[in-house]
Amino acid sequence: MDSQERSLRLEIIKICRKLESKGLIAASDGNVSCRAGRDCMLITPTGVSKGDIEPEEIAKTCMRGDLLEGPMRPSKEILMHVQVYSMRPDVLAIVHAHPPMATAFTLAGFPFNSKVLPEVWLMLGKVPLAPYATPSTNEVPHSIEPYIPDSRAILLKRHGALTFGGNLMEAFMRMEKLEHCAKILFYASMLEDRKAPVALTQSEIAKLGSSE
Repeated sequence: MDSQERSLRLEIIKICRKLESKGLIAASDGNVSCRAGRDCMLITPTGVSKGDIEPEEIAKTCMRGDLLEGPMRPSKEILMHVQVYSMRPDVLAIVHAHPPMATAFTLAGFPFNSKVLPEVWLMLGKVPLAPYATPSTNEVPHSIEPYIPDSRAILLKRHGALTFGGNLMEAFMRMEKLEHCAKILFYASMLEDRKAPVALTQSEIAKLGSSE
């Protein structure tokens, strides 16, 4: 492999380890891919903990998903990646993960409103929820197809989330931002219409100062 491909493989490893360390995936969950030239992609293999993948284990496939190089089969969710790349020539990298809070939103039917925080809106834009589709089947690319043209992130009902970008780090950061926003929305929902805790009185605070 040439130096550019080697660099991309190492970047995928870096992203996989970030996903694991941030708790955005568990066990063999998730998959990461990037374009590797005009006619092929690199994608994580199936059935392997993403934190343990070695560069040589990453599969190289054509843009239809057929294996070109690698000792292991590509992710079973490769059809989802193929669908995005075929519809979005500007997308160079894709991350699929199972962020716990954002995924819980899809189970509970809790709306993900990215307009509540300016930095979230600027990074993600509108985040649609794709209907449930059986994992690793043609149902998945069909379920996300309507949302691909105008999205940077898509929630998948009962199946985590998908983010994409102009490079691997951008795709990862969008996944991280998605989960961070989900946590803030959840905390805000718990606090809504609740009274704030009563503060100590000035005299009580003064006693604290004098006791030091």
